[in-house]
Amino acid sequence: MINKNTAVTHSEKILTRQELIYKREEYAQRLDQQKKKIYVCGGTGCVAGGSTLIYEKLKQIMKERDIPCEVELEHETEGEGRHVGLKYSGCHGFCEMGPLLRIEPANLLYLKVSIDDCEEIVEQSIVSDEIIDRLIYKKEGKGYPIQEEIPFYKNQTRVVLKDCGQIDAESIEEYIAYGGYSALEKCLFELVDEDIIRMIYDSNLRGRGGGGFPAGRKWSQVKVQKELIKYVVCNGDEGDPGAFMDRSIMEGDPHKMLEGMMMAGVASGAQEGYIYVRAEYPLAVKRLKIAIEQAERVGLLGNNILGSGFNFKIKIVKGAGAFVCGEGSALTTSIEGERGMPRVKPPRTVEQGLYGKPTLLNNVETFANVPMIITKGTEWYKSIGPEKSPGTKAFALTGNIANTGLIEVPMGTTLSKVIFDIGGGVRDGKAFKAVQIGGPSGGCLTSEHLDLPLDFDSLKKVGAMIGSGGLVVMDEDTCMVEVARFFMNFTQNESCGKCVPCREGTRRVLEILERIVAGKGELSDLDLLEELSDMISSTALCGLGKTACSPVVSTLKYFKDEYIEHIVNKKCPTKTCQALKMIYIEKELCKGCSKCARVCPVSAIEGKIKEPFIIDQQKCIKCGACIESCNFKAIKED
Repeated sequence: MINKNTAVTHSEKILTRQELIYKREEYAQRLDQQKKKIYVCGGTGCVAGGSTLIYEKLKQIMKERDIPCEVELEHETEGEGRHVGLKYSGCHGFCEMGPLLRIEPANLLYLKVSIDDCEEIVEQSIVSDEIIDRLIYKKEGKGYPIQEEIPFYKNQTRVVLKDCGQIDAESIEEYIAYGGYSALEKCLFELVDEDIIRMIYDSNLRGRGGGGFPAGRKWSQVKVQKELIKYVVCNGDEGDPGAFMDRSIMEGDPHKMLEGMMMAGVASGAQEGYIYVRAEYPLAVKRLKIAIEQAERVGLLGNNILGSGFNFKIKIVKGAGAFVCGEGSALTTSIEGERGMPRVKPPRTVEQGLYGKPTLLNNVETFANVPMIITKGTEWYKSIGPEKSPGTKAFALTGNIANTGLIEVPMGTTLSKVIFDIGGGVRDGKAFKAVQIGGPSGGCLTSEHLDLPLDFDSLKKVGAMIGSGGLVVMDEDTCMVEVARFFMNFTQNESCGKCVPCREGTRRVLEILERIVAGKGELSDLDLLEELSDMISSTALCGLGKTACSPVVSTLKYFKDEYIEHIVNKKCPTKTCQALKMIYIEKELCKGCSKCARVCPVSAIEGKIKEPFIIDQQKCIKCGACIESCNFKAIKED
């Protein structure tokens, strides 16, 4: 029986390679002894939905019924199959259907679980082997009890996210049992640093933080630096609206990321690593701390790791939530305790990064790919996705889509497959209009791009980018001018203010967009928007500034007619923009009851009892209170 609280002791401080191999076998055997494993989703979304209470309720019921579960045992239970593993996992991905609960070995997935379901789950699915029909996924009358058969999962290729939801997120023993740290072991005893870098280079792994820079080239650039002190930094500052891929990896499989960072240290000659994670991710910070402490306790972090002579330590630095700190030089400056602001390059981070030393900086998902490349080989990795952008990519599906959540697909998967086969299409049967990809730094893709492969090069050709992997789906009722205004407002607020083009240019762009959505724009504003966007992208200091106007440029390109409608006809085609709404009373339907006038907060409605009332358009604030109050449906909105 694996007990994450007691299985690791101080006496295990220094592990040899052979001892690690022995413990992997031991831990795997203990897992096999568990009759069943119950994984309660411990991702942020499900925790917000009450999964913590569900976990505690299951634990209580199992204790009352004398069903031994892992968290309560300090010693192995005699007799095969007598105990059950009750565990917290990371994010299962199907966030729309949370809280989620998975039961192995049946691979049974229950959706929208509540505390009231716990008694039945224990009685029917844990004590017995029955399926609770109302808790499984159903579509078009067909039930899908097995997780991997649900269309949302069946159409994915989960590599980086494979163990999220299927492993105890706070157990180093489970990570080791499933092969964890075997890649590190291989790097320490079977490969030299040049071999490691060559494998990463040959795999063509490209940075998953958005830029798509070849990871192997970056690693080699740090390796050749003559400085004795070097650093490995993991960028966990995921600031894009609607993005939560890195957060889910840190919450659900933190050791995989740590192992990737350690191998980067072996390859580059660095002995110290930093994880920069935003403070708004408290669960990710908690799980990372647990993972680091566990690795230190067993001797997988610290001095003389596995007796190899390699030393490596990892520290966590919490960011204050500034979007600009996702940029490399701003991030390293923030770790140093200064205000996070980009600097002029060269010198680049690989030459002078953290504390002025050579720094290997990748994001969470990039490091999480490394252990599998080392253990399974470059040919395996290159067999997934297109030649120039191999591997998989995790995306966060949000917006007006049926199945919001976290997904992973091979690079080159079409937008259509992601939205309709995995995401289940646009919510409420409405028409697909566009998707914002790559957050504020990305651009809009439309219905003409549904067959476009999602990879670095294909997206670049149409003026978009993968970014960190956020996908915000928009339906027919979405105003694209308002979308541009929303993202520009975000970018302008997050500008560090260091360079004039970004600080002042984005402010001017935002002012123009606000005029347009208020019905005060002019046709000349469209030319001005294009000129300002071109100027900012050409002259801004950092990458975030250079891409700040991407949402504006892409919406102007594909939805210029909506801008013109706002400017010329003073109308929002989707009736989204509050200032352009017009609320009026149809005289033929109005009974003159005065109810609308009584609920109007600004006294904009006047008239005589039993005669049609009218709305003063100058006073009306378009709140809609009168529409809701009218019993005769006489008040309309245009």
